[in-house]
Amino acid sequence: MFKFNYYALSTFKRLLSGDLISKSLKTFPTIQSTTKTNLRASLRFFRTYPTKTNNETRSLTKLLQKAAAGRFASTDVRQPAKTLFPVKDSVLIKRLLTLAKPERARLCVALTLLLISSCVTLVVPFGIGRVIDIIYTTSQEEVVDKLSKFCGGLLFIFVIGAIANFGRIVIMQTSGNRIIKRLQQTLFGSLMKQDISFFDKNKTGELMNRLSVDTALVGNTLTMNISDGLRSVLQAFGGVSWMVYTCPQLAAISMCIVPPLAILSRLYGRFVKNITTSVQEAQASAAEIAEERISNIRTVQAFVQEQKERMLYNEKLNNVLALSFREAIAKGVFWASTGFSGNLTVLLLFYFGGKMVSTGTITVGELSSFLVYAAFVGVSIGGISSFYAESMKGVGSSTRIFELIDRKPTIPDKGEIIPSKQLKGNVKFDNIQFSYPLRPGAGILHNLNLYLPSGSVTAIVGPSGSGKSTLASLLLRFYDPVSGSVVLDDMDIKTLNTHWLRKNMSIVSQDPILFSTSIANNICYGASDADNVSSDQIIEAACKANAHSFIEKFPQGYDTMVGERGIMLSGGQRQRIAIARAIIKNPKILILDEATSALDAESEHLVQEALVRVMEGRTVLVIAHRLSTIRRAQQIAVLDGGKACEIGTYEELMSKEGGPFRKLVERQMGSGVYVNGAINGGNDNLNVER
Repeated sequence: MFKFNYYALSTFKRLLSGDLISKSLKTFPTIQSTTKTNLRASLRFFRTYPTKTNNETRSLTKLLQKAAAGRFASTDVRQPAKTLFPVKDSVLIKRLLTLAKPERARLCVALTLLLISSCVTLVVPFGIGRVIDIIYTTSQEEVVDKLSKFCGGLLFIFVIGAIANFGRIVIMQTSGNRIIKRLQQTLFGSLMKQDISFFDKNKTGELMNRLSVDTALVGNTLTMNISDGLRSVLQAFGGVSWMVYTCPQLAAISMCIVPPLAILSRLYGRFVKNITTSVQEAQASAAEIAEERISNIRTVQAFVQEQKERMLYNEKLNNVLALSFREAIAKGVFWASTGFSGNLTVLLLFYFGGKMVSTGTITVGELSSFLVYAAFVGVSIGGISSFYAESMKGVGSSTRIFELIDRKPTIPDKGEIIPSKQLKGNVKFDNIQFSYPLRPGAGILHNLNLYLPSGSVTAIVGPSGSGKSTLASLLLRFYDPVSGSVVLDDMDIKTLNTHWLRKNMSIVSQDPILFSTSIANNICYGASDADNVSSDQIIEAACKANAHSFIEKFPQGYDTMVGERGIMLSGGQRQRIAIARAIIKNPKILILDEATSALDAESEHLVQEALVRVMEGRTVLVIAHRLSTIRRAQQIAVLDGGKACEIGTYEELMSKEGGPFRKLVERQMGSGVYVNGAINGGNDNLNVER
């Protein structure tokens, strides 16, 4: 329930001014409401007061209308939807560097090799100048001998540089891959412990984009990009030092380009950071569309929507293209400016350097060395600019990664109580009120009370949207109720360890999901320790689930691959594999969420036989669809309007003329005579819609 309190008034303070503020605060009790009715009354109250502008009235009216409609996801106005103060780049960079801490020994070796290779590179301009001076200042008889010795020494140095460069690249590349691996492990681990409401809100394609593309960008930033950046810094520093040593006057001319380039690089880096985040989000949106449509390609083709989906995907790609075009324009301006500045500097060096050679201030060889060093410095400055821009890309991607890593699930995945006594399996839904986090204004359950005795079978029936499957989600603690509690053996499940709770439960759903692996691995997935499950245990579970006979007919038997989501198997086969998975888990509480509703008669018969075996000795919650399943239940609960409006045995509920359960059956069976026939032993479809 939305709480409209003083913090809401502080929000209105930004919208209103003058006398209205004092009046609204004085009448605080009038608008301190906790119900939709009072909020609507508050809306009428505010409308009676004049505001300075119509915009203020409209803004306040819209805010109150949202509150009255229950459209606020949080119960506290103070909680922001997004971060109000973005994390500083320096904080993100510091955190990024901590990711490389486990690789510090290797990176130190790589940096040493980087220093060696950079020094070797800086020898090249000196060598060029020295060769020119040897040619111009040495007699013809001695030129060949001196050149041979000098070039031989340079060759030895170049070999050392090549070896150092090879080692640097290999170490940096492998270290980067390890950093990416650890980052992906951490991110994937964080995703695995998030609550279900998080996945309701975030699409798979977007999360996959962060897990793959963003982590790769961050890993590259921490290794190869830093390596190339440091290489550019070392070469720029060394080049400038040699330039100053060779000719301070020309060095001063060359350095005039540095301040404007530094400012331009800073501006470009900031822009790249922001545009990279936008591009990544746009790419994630396109990935969402592609992932969802490819996963549901049968539906797309069955409804002949290929062209529509292509257009939708193209629209997303056009968004990426538009953002990339902006990035390309900025990149073009930046590199054109740096290139022009570099060429202008070289032109000035030619002019002033030529004058100095003509006056004998420097030699031709010294000018040649200086010009090559200047070119090296120019390239290095460009490398530093590129390093900064690429680093900002990594920082932009890191914000998306750390956002997920730092997110704390609303339902903890560990800690809390692990009961020492054996679980009996008594379940009680105590005064449950619930609405889904993404639809807080649409209540699903209202003060629902229901008790499931240990070892009993309870069937839940009701019209579509009555909250049947919601009960299963609450019992598994995928969500927490807004109010009330789910009690297991006199313990509120909120106080229990979530892993322990779910290890004692198992669910067989209407359309069970199988993983793209072997049948044996899918069955073992239900076991607490899948690695220690024997072949005999797998076969035993499959036999109880009526699955062994069809599995044996496959050429690879239990090693048969089922395909993505079990697509290589029929619906009935998938159901029986799912039942075997539940059996091998040996749960105390079993949830059957319309487990036979989509099957043909023969498959239903085999699955029903398996369900009878698996239900023995367990507390079973059946979200019912088939009459045969309902008749086996010790009690039936009829949900309507978010409440259990009727609870009893099959015979008790059918004996009530005009009762909710009897009406449900009559609507499906067509006549009261047929219903009575079903009471006397029929085994027909109830087909109550979910």
